[in-house]
Amino acid sequence: VGAGLVRVTHGRARTRATAGTSTSMSPEAAFAVAASCERLKRTAVGGNCFHHGQYVEHETLIHPPLHPTSRSPIMFSKIVLALALVGSAAAFQAPVAKPATRVVMSETKADLEALAKELNPVVPFWDPLGLADQTFWATEPWGALGSTNEATIGWLRHAEIKHGRVAMAAFVGYLAGANGIQFPWPQTLKGDMPPFAGGSPEAQWDAIPLAAKWQIISVIAFLELWGECALDTHYMKGGKPGVYPPLVNNGNMQIPHPVPLNLFDPFNLSKNASPEKKAKGLIAEINNGRLAQIGIMAFLAEAKVPGSVPLLAGCVKPYDGDSMAPFLSNFDMFNL
Repeated sequence: VGAGLVRVTHGRARTRATAGTSTSMSPEAAFAVAASCERLKRTAVGGNCFHHGQYVEHETLIHPPLHPTSRSPIMFSKIVLALALVGSAAAFQAPVAKPATRVVMSETKADLEALAKELNPVVPFWDPLGLADQTFWATEPWGALGSTNEATIGWLRHAEIKHGRVAMAAFVGYLAGANGIQFPWPQTLKGDMPPFAGGSPEAQWDAIPLAAKWQIISVIAFLELWGECALDTHYMKGGKPGVYPPLVNNGNMQIPHPVPLNLFDPFNLSKNASPEKKAKGLIAEINNGRLAQIGIMAFLAEAKVPGSVPLLAGCVKPYDGDSMAPFLSNFDMFNL
């Protein structure tokens, strides 16, 4: 009730709140609630009553009296307190917050067919496994996840974009390693420089210390966790596939120590780009990612089986290890 003022005048009881609203009550109703104020008698001090953490100011004006035989100020104080308590809930009820609305941008198979024409007008939509018609994780014990076909398409779209980005980085890294392009500083605390290993990127990986491998894998694991948990809207729940959340000033998650740049667009080069330019860039990224996936697998195949990729014959160093067993040079995880 706070600074609400209660007046009893001309045979009616009226409460006035600071907001300018008022409620009225007939004398009969006022006397009906007077009995409920008896318990407040001990807590009333002077002209104030402490109720629910706030003070209620009240005053009485008797003209004419509410009852011909009752002129006691104490009785009117009780009536005033009761009226203040009755009107407090309605006058000061907190507004109910409206639930936030979110626009869902789930893609369908029709969207994939339209995207295929933009990616390559010559090659039509091609889905030999029928993945665009599937609903992953729809059976027990995953039924509680509420997966839908749109969520499955979001997962597939995001997976393709992510694999394309990793493949582009791997393709460029393979070319750098094969041509001896290395960092000019020591790789270990002992002062060891990055191994050249005859110009074979696969053999270079085998030659680095085990601790360095775990560091690389740990960074990848962190980036995966951040990409899944720090999104505003997940790509399987209406979010946009391919979006990577910012590392700087992210309202969903915070990194324990400051990070100067974001992983995606660290220099904000596309911040002011038009929607048309961004859409065109995404088309190019998907196409380049698909080509890079073919390219990096071609390098690995030619290194393992010389001559398997005629266009790369004599251009890739042979490798007699196992590219699919990254720790084989350190230990055998499966004792094979």
